[in-house]
Amino acid sequence: MSVQTLLIRTAGTNCDGELAHAFQLAGAQVRIEHINRLIAQPALLDRASIIAIPGGFSHGDDIAAGRIMANRMRHRLLEPFTAAIRRGAAVIGICNGFQVLVKMGLLPACDGDGLGRQGATLADNTSGRFIDRWVKLHVPTDTVCIWTQDLGELTLPVAHAEGRFTVADPSVVAAMHRQGQVALRYDHDDNPNGSIDDIAGICDPTGLVFGLMPHPERYVHPTHHPQWLRLGEAAWHHTPAGLTVIRNAVEHVRRTGGAVSGASGAATV
Repeated sequence: MSVQTLLIRTAGTNCDGELAHAFQLAGAQVRIEHINRLIAQPALLDRASIIAIPGGFSHGDDIAAGRIMANRMRHRLLEPFTAAIRRGAAVIGICNGFQVLVKMGLLPACDGDGLGRQGATLADNTSGRFIDRWVKLHVPTDTVCIWTQDLGELTLPVAHAEGRFTVADPSVVAAMHRQGQVALRYDHDDNPNGSIDDIAGICDPTGLVFGLMPHPERYVHPTHHPQWLRLGEAAWHHTPAGLTVIRNAVEHVRRTGGAVSGASGAATV
């Protein structure tokens, strides 16, 4: 049985190739589909063990980052998306993809039954500027997220202007902590966007749906790290953190029986 990953792209998506490569390195088979085709054929989601929404600037970030793509998916694809999650498919949204999952209402979804209802957002960075650099990150020991298991501390690059995680109701954050939904946090002294409680990534109560602002697909080879020459041989003796994030999900669906058969192993558009 193979792990079939479906990457969803639209106008403005620009990280789909890198994310497809990361999943292939982790041993998954990958298919890239435009959102228009999924709307026309939502059954394509039924064949995916993992569903991924890459980063970029979907629809030029008009209105707000991820808003247009999220609205299209919530109105046309919410039912097949929730069906995929309930059968055990893993879902990841990176940067713009995180913004889509939050505005689509799939995250944080603290009450489980509130899918499709937005409970948080990713607002403008407190600096008012686009930020593009590497950051220190921590994985809470009590997280239920299947993507960030066994990571502890790590570094990944960020590149965004609207990455400040915020909520209108503080009880949402309290519920997330109570249910182990905080999956990734910035170092307290290195929060690049002003996110509440230093939150860099969250998951739903199942741990399957994961959204994060940092880009794991940009650190899947030792030479991607800006200090790999200084690290010397040490850079080659551990798995890059970004690849571990992706591999965790691939191994999880294999282990739990979420892998499905079908579809070609080549990345296609």
